[in-house]
Amino acid sequence: MSEKDDSKVRLDKWIWAARFFKTRALAKAAIEGGKVHCRGERCKPSKEPKVGDELVIRSGDDERTVQVLLLSGVRRGAPEAQTLYQETAESVAKRELAVAQRKAGALGMQTDGRPTKKQRRQIHQFRTHQDD
Repeated sequence: MSEKDDSKVRLDKWIWAARFFKTRALAKAAIEGGKVHCRGERCKPSKEPKVGDELVIRSGDDERTVQVLLLSGVRRGAPEAQTLYQETAESVAKRELAVAQRKAGALGMQTDGRPTKKQRRQIHQFRTHQDD
C-alpha cells in the first residue's frame, strides 16, 4: 500500500488489521452492533479513523479504550499490529480488575437452576405490585 492509501482506511479494516477481531466480517458486525465507539459515538464500518482518535472496543467481557497511533489496512503479525494503537492506562487497569473479579467469581451469579412454581408465583406477584 502506498502512503496515500494508508491515510484513508476503513474502520472495520483498521480494527481487523490491529487484530481486535479474527475476521473483517466480525469487525464489521461488531461496529454495526454498537460495540465500537469513536470519540464517544457509535460509528459505521466505513468511517475513516484518524491518528489520535480514541476508540472504545468491546469484545466479549473485555472493553478496551485505545488511541490510534498509525493507520494500516494490512493485517500483519501481532507485534506489528500492536504498534497501530496504544491502550490507555485507565483501560488496562479496568480490564485487569475485571479479569481478577471474574477469576474470583465475583461477577457470576450462582443460582440453584430454574425457579420453582412457588418462586415463579412470588416473582410474578412482586413484578405486578411494582407497577402499581
